[in-house]
Amino acid sequence: MSQASRTRPSGISTALGEAYDTALLDLDGVVYAGGQAIDHAVEALGAARDGGMHLAYVTNNALRTPAAVAEHLTELGVPAEAADVITSAQAVARLIADQLPSGARVLVVGGEGLREALRERGLRPVESADDEPVAVAQGYGGPDMAWGRLAEAAYAVNRGLPWFASNTDLTIPSARGIAPGNGAAVEVVRIATGAEPQVAGKPLPPMHRETVLRTGAERPLVVGDRLDTDIEGAFNGGVDSLLVLTGIADAAQLVAAKPEHRPTYVDTDLRGLLTGQPEVTREGQGFGCGGWTASVRGEQLVLEGEGEAIDGLRALCGAAWSQAGEGSCGLDAGKAVARLGL
Repeated sequence: MSQASRTRPSGISTALGEAYDTALLDLDGVVYAGGQAIDHAVEALGAARDGGMHLAYVTNNALRTPAAVAEHLTELGVPAEAADVITSAQAVARLIADQLPSGARVLVVGGEGLREALRERGLRPVESADDEPVAVAQGYGGPDMAWGRLAEAAYAVNRGLPWFASNTDLTIPSARGIAPGNGAAVEVVRIATGAEPQVAGKPLPPMHRETVLRTGAERPLVVGDRLDTDIEGAFNGGVDSLLVLTGIADAAQLVAAKPEHRPTYVDTDLRGLLTGQPEVTREGQGFGCGGWTASVRGEQLVLEGEGEAIDGLRALCGAAWSQAGEGSCGLDAGKAVARLGL
């Protein structure tokens, strides 16, 4: 089934970890949240790796260096090297380096991950709009980033400097809940300047390019928790994807997804890498999966039957996406989704 015509989640008899050579895994909301491993993540990733799947970690979070991320993953029980980590900081640094001469000064609004990525590309990070920068690079600076850093970006952008953003995720999952992400900080600078940044991170092509260059994956599977970055990025790159329900996207958002936000597969968590995926089949006027049948009645999605909640969600996606076609599902799915308790 092509990406553009996806009307239901796909089924596959082979375990995903065997069908694909490389998992391109998002981190926040997939592997960990707030620094702590998500339930089942460590064991599932270990089993997938032992089965021969290469694990690469592809994150829009530009705060930390790849080495720091790899160290954190190893501490959690997921052995990783710096080369296994691809960040939006690396993608935006390459984007900037393609447009500026070596040694160019770049005002950094973000963390050490962004500074290191710029140095790797031969650029010179500076801290003030008065340090004669020729461009501005903005990335997530963590929950304690000072307001003055956004002011420095605004000063420089208002002077006409080109502005680059690692990513524009409005939110980021944390141990305490959903927090503002880099996209929220980008909006502050946008409001103060009226300018638009060049953006590198998922779902845009610079991040896909960076990932392909650094991993060499031939049969990649994007694994993420966000429809508007992970899944749309896979769609734009023409590769398959697995959505896990451990982070930002919830069942209602998935059911209502427009074509570019519809994953190839959907599962509860990373244990989905270790199994196949059941078929979502046509059953009369509805769609069935694992004991559930979902159908459209008037303006409502109706779910009947019983079984694993994730199978009910797959059936609902079949009914909703088929009805919506190339648009977004506007059906009332509230009762059907609530029944699953996801």
